[in-house]
Amino acid sequence: MRFAISLLMFICIASLIGTVLPQNQASNAYIDQFGPFWFAVFDQFSIWHIYNSPWFLLIMAFLVVSTSLCVMRNTPKMLRDMRTFREYVRGSSLKAFHHKLDVDSALTPDQAVDQVGSLLRRQGFRYRVRVDGDSRMVAAKKGAANRLGYIFAHVAIVVICLGGLLDSELPVRLQTWLFDKQPIMGNMLISEVPESGRLSMRNPSFRANMLLPDGKQSSMGIIAAGQGVLLQPLPFTIRLKKFYIDYYDTGMPSDFRSDVVVTDLASGHSFEQTIQVNEPLHYQGVTVYQSSFDDGGSGLSLKAWPLSGPSAQPQDLSGVVGQAEKLPANLGGQTIDYTGLRIINVENLGDPEPQPKDLVRDVAAVTGSAVRPRSDSLRNVGPSVQYRLVGADGQAHEFTQYMLPVKIDDFAMFLLGTRNTPAEAYRYLRIPADDQGTMQEFMQLRAALTDPALRDQAARQFAAGNAPQGEQRDLMFQAAQGALRTFSLRGFNGILDSAPADQREKIMNFAVPMIQISLHELRVLMRDQQGLPALATEGELAEQQTQWLRLAVLALASLPDYPAAVALQLSSFDQVQASVFQVARSPGKTTVYIGCLLLVLGIFSMFYIRERRVWVWIRPSDTGSSWLAAMTTQRRNMDFTHEFERLSAALRHLGGSRHDH
Repeated sequence: MRFAISLLMFICIASLIGTVLPQNQASNAYIDQFGPFWFAVFDQFSIWHIYNSPWFLLIMAFLVVSTSLCVMRNTPKMLRDMRTFREYVRGSSLKAFHHKLDVDSALTPDQAVDQVGSLLRRQGFRYRVRVDGDSRMVAAKKGAANRLGYIFAHVAIVVICLGGLLDSELPVRLQTWLFDKQPIMGNMLISEVPESGRLSMRNPSFRANMLLPDGKQSSMGIIAAGQGVLLQPLPFTIRLKKFYIDYYDTGMPSDFRSDVVVTDLASGHSFEQTIQVNEPLHYQGVTVYQSSFDDGGSGLSLKAWPLSGPSAQPQDLSGVVGQAEKLPANLGGQTIDYTGLRIINVENLGDPEPQPKDLVRDVAAVTGSAVRPRSDSLRNVGPSVQYRLVGADGQAHEFTQYMLPVKIDDFAMFLLGTRNTPAEAYRYLRIPADDQGTMQEFMQLRAALTDPALRDQAARQFAAGNAPQGEQRDLMFQAAQGALRTFSLRGFNGILDSAPADQREKIMNFAVPMIQISLHELRVLMRDQQGLPALATEGELAEQQTQWLRLAVLALASLPDYPAAVALQLSSFDQVQASVFQVARSPGKTTVYIGCLLLVLGIFSMFYIRERRVWVWIRPSDTGSSWLAAMTTQRRNMDFTHEFERLSAALRHLGGSRHDH
């Protein structure tokens, strides 16, 4: 029993951890929350999927065995004790009881037995009489069902644990061990999956996932098993007719649901059903839950802007979310993996750096646990695309890019976000939008900055406007020429790195205005070369163009730190939504409900049903009979004391005189 209680405490603590800590999330989410060191420590105990961890299942199994042995050992004894009246107690032993009573009565022993029996029966006792010569022992009891409480409570623990084991991954693991099932490690068509990668349709317990794009159908669930997956056939096919999603004004989903057509594989019978959060589909012992949603393979059209070299013209690309492809060699030749498309992005523009919201928060919003308060700074900034670039060395960077320019500090800018790992926040390259709301002019200025001839011409014009003719102008030209060349390669960091530490502030105070004015000259030359109108010299338009140049200088200074040779801009898309279902057969649920019912009955019986036993030893005397009564219970409290006092008063009334203790 002590061992079982210890195991039960372990299970309670583990269940508390599993309730507080979200389970079965991506590893990156836990690394972000706990850090790499503690993630490695906690990972040894599998707390990310604690209910299916080997040690948790082992403790559950030990608890079942230990408690079952306890029940088997003690139940027969308890049942025998419930049935017995203990009428063979020696009369003299009643004097040792704490609650006892002596009564002298004029009734004969046989009359006393009848009167005492009637009294006990009226008070709810069952009794039995033992005749011992001239003496009589009346043994009575009530509340014997209290012992059932102990039995029910312990059996409930066994039943609940069995239900938990039945709904865990244990049945699937047993099949992989006993029937040589092998998880699928690579990508392949469902028709190509061998029998060793498929579970039986009669699998008694499973919990699988199914992703269905609009218009597609499937009769297979996917079960994660180790580093691979197993296929779980279903007795019916689900076809997704249409997926719907509604949003709060904060951008969080308020509801999402799926209109599906279910077709029975055996009979061919079909029917339509709407599946939504908290309203699952139940059919043929299988429950289909609306788990979440995803992209179903949206088509993307993008512009690839080169961030190095003399070209300023974008190259058209196309891709599909969820697929990877190789970029052309002139764009870096990296592998690009399109990971996401978000149509609505409601961002708090009061924050310095907007961050795309993850799917977990989207799903939590629908269940009411993550709805953000309304804010005047919230704006829908339009669609965005997420992708990964993987170099030949295997190093990957993640990117997010908003399709439309975002107005920050009253100026429209394109935000190009990047991060090294999902645990990091996005860092943004802010490219100012031109008069046409595009990146074109910035890219043309960037390309012009890589042209040595244009750089030299811009440096000469800067020197001509800021130094007199002669040696001083030549020195100014050389300074501007060198600053532009270094700036084009490494930004402001290149200028700082080449300067002595104690001279950096002085040099930057001179270099920043020089570079900005030189870039203005370069912009004038570039616009003239491209046949664009001359820059305004006064008025509001001139102020806007000056602000554009300031922001462009900052963007150009950040370009050397941008971890890609190309910037992708979403130009159009063909959205394909997908619904994510959790498909489960969980017979353990009914088992757990039965266990909970037994636990309620057991606790009620233990705490609200009190077993009481009464003995009345009746002996003949000169005046009639002498009674010695005693009463006991498992828990002595005020209620029991009052009950004994009432019984004593009734016995005294029957006997006519008494000596009680």
